[in-house]
Amino acid sequence: MTDNHAAAPAGAHESEELEEVDLLVVGGGKAGKSLAMLRAKAGDKVVMVERDKIGGTCINVACIPTKTLISSARVLGEAQGAGAHGVDLPAADGGAQALSRARIDLAALRARKEAVVGGMVAAHRDTLYPSSGMDFVLGTARFIAERTVEIDVEGGPVRRVRGARVLINTGTAPSVPPIEGLEQVRYWTSEDLLTLPALPTSLVVLGGGVIGVEMASLMGLLGVPVTLMHAGEHILDREDADVAAEVTAGLEALGVTVLTGAQVSRVSAGADGSVVAHSQDGREASGSHLLVALGRTPVTEGLNLEAAGVELTDRGFVRVDEQLRTTAEQVYAAGDVAGTPQFTHASWNDFRVLRDILAGKEATTAGRLIPWAVFTTPELGHVGLSEEEARAAGHEVLVAKTPTAAVPRAKTLGRTEGFYKVIVDARTDLILGAAIIGPEASEVVPSVQMAMLGGLTWRQLRDAVITHPTMSEGLNIVLDSLG
Repeated sequence: MTDNHAAAPAGAHESEELEEVDLLVVGGGKAGKSLAMLRAKAGDKVVMVERDKIGGTCINVACIPTKTLISSARVLGEAQGAGAHGVDLPAADGGAQALSRARIDLAALRARKEAVVGGMVAAHRDTLYPSSGMDFVLGTARFIAERTVEIDVEGGPVRRVRGARVLINTGTAPSVPPIEGLEQVRYWTSEDLLTLPALPTSLVVLGGGVIGVEMASLMGLLGVPVTLMHAGEHILDREDADVAAEVTAGLEALGVTVLTGAQVSRVSAGADGSVVAHSQDGREASGSHLLVALGRTPVTEGLNLEAAGVELTDRGFVRVDEQLRTTAEQVYAAGDVAGTPQFTHASWNDFRVLRDILAGKEATTAGRLIPWAVFTTPELGHVGLSEEEARAAGHEVLVAKTPTAAVPRAKTLGRTEGFYKVIVDARTDLILGAAIIGPEASEVVPSVQMAMLGGLTWRQLRDAVITHPTMSEGLNIVLDSLG
């Protein structure tokens, strides 16, 4: 990634040699590092520059550490609820132990997360990058001309590199909107929270999007009282109201208080050292810590994209077409910074599009079917259109819906919260989308995605012989409700 970097004085670095390469990658996210390694292995001369997150945002401060912590938190929940499964965990001294007293060892939790992240970072730095043959540069880049960057190399001399082709893949960073009083209190972003500097005694979360909801669920699992404040009518704005309500119920079961329609206008410091968030309608929430989870901002500041002829959209993302081409010749952008849906798997698909384009093949981002998951407890998996979106698009809609409790596997797991919901076009019988809430929902949704990609009707998916007892079998059950 890149960072703010003051413009060099006129004439500075004129003696620096200009290096010519086949591919210059600025930012080592999923798309960038994948393309850099692929093209280097194919024999291209490749330079990839990354500011600080070796392996990309996902590995360092997003998907991997988040899901590692959620995994540990779920183990805690299972230990605390072990008695319901007929399991007794004796104390070390042989006496009976109240399972509800199981607690997280913060230092051990932090060490586990850092071991997982550190291992993946080391694999990239020490094995994947060197073995590909690319030139990996840890430093900060800014454009000084078309397809040309100046790199402040960490611990080394300034380098100037020009690529025959350039890919911008700098990602996004947590957004911190201008909220009155925020500069006067201590707060975390999601990246701060994942370092686990402390376990809050109570937490206020601003924002009910994916990040805010996942963090609230994580902290609830860890036994932290949480208040989540969201400006919208319901959390997870893109979801149908019934889906959002079910996720809300899951949060509340973990001790999370969810306040919707709560537009936070200011924050202040309480007399006891707490942080107080004030909404425009007069509601307040206080906690020992404050988490600002109000979206992410594209990392473009300091890149000096004007010098490269690269334009931004009104929202600040790099402007690209369906082939990920920017407004500058032979300059591409991919991943979050290009406005791609902010999921690692979407960025990886951007890589596949670019892989084909650079090989002279036809490829496009148009019409992609991108699923997503929210790793709350229970999980939410989603693909395609919501019911509201399908109706707004003019579809005549059939809705299949059944409680997760109807799925035999859910009964054996003792985790029956949630529901399966599938949206069908009544005219064509094709599946338009699905939202699934329950255990392993993130693993069930790809089955719906494959059916949609294959053009299967809902009847074909209903009648598919799915292994019993699995959570995917719930697709048979929910579609049976349509007849």
